[in-house]
Amino acid sequence: MIRHIVLFTAKDKCDIDKMIDGLSLLMAIPHARRLEVTRNRKTDQLGNDIDVVVYGEFDSEAELAAYKAHDLYHESTKRVRPLRDLRFAADYDVKSE
Repeated sequence: MIRHIVLFTAKDKCDIDKMIDGLSLLMAIPHARRLEVTRNRKTDQLGNDIDVVVYGEFDSEAELAAYKAHDLYHESTKRVRPLRDLRFAADYDVKSE
């Protein structure tokens, strides 16, 4: 399984809800085992710069690639890119137990 985590900061904090709305399109893409789009709680004692988190779980590299190739992924990107400042992404493998 692959975990896919993307962290966003907003250019303008007033646009965080718009970012979440745009990113929520991703939840209709069928290739993820699990997908969450949420506002960061900002409770860390050292850093709270991240505004929005996308968390996904995918069964394979092929499923992750299909997710990224989906039309809704591209529509989400089109809506969110103008609103975001920074975007950080990480993918890592999880060994099955």
